[in-house]
Amino acid sequence: MKKIIFILCILATQFIYAKSILFLGDSLTEGLGVSKTEAYPHLVEELVKKRLNKNINAINGGVSGSTISDGLSRLKWYLKTQPNIIFVALGANDGLRGLNLKESQKNLEKIIDEALKSGAKVLLAGMLLPPNYGVEYRKDFKNMFIEVKDKYNLKFMPFLLKDVAGIQKLNQADGIHPTSQGYKIIANEVFEFLKDEL
Repeated sequence: MKKIIFILCILATQFIYAKSILFLGDSLTEGLGVSKTEAYPHLVEELVKKRLNKNINAINGGVSGSTISDGLSRLKWYLKTQPNIIFVALGANDGLRGLNLKESQKNLEKIIDEALKSGAKVLLAGMLLPPNYGVEYRKDFKNMFIEVKDKYNLKFMPFLLKDVAGIQKLNQADGIHPTSQGYKIIANEVFEFLKDEL
């Protein structure tokens, strides 16, 4: 029942907002450790209004701990909201858990296939792993996103955490999740990346 009400509310916003953007991700999108209004999807919505004088509906589809496979299982439900743009920012947990990247890539491609079938514009964000994961695995992980980007000819943001990852003052105590200040930097990068699609 709650899901039905949520979907009806989002569908109603389609008459208010010019475009709807689904940010499909994990804890980095959800905003673990900060409020939802400090996570980058909400901040991007505010930047669009302030800098472009446009209203968009930013749907925060981030779930803490989500893998690419988890994102695939949630996508069909989110597609009921009929997003115009889908910003896919998944994969960090696949890499951090050392999952089989061939399977991760297959699931990422399934996400892209389903998203494109819905008629939405698909944008892809990449991720990088820290040095302790080994040269080969890190290379394969990075290339996974590039191969998917090339296969589907997607607009591609190479690293979601650009200018934030590894900078202590911009990350929480776990060294992984951004602070509110870190999210402001991410939001600005994401805004610049997708503004021409609005």
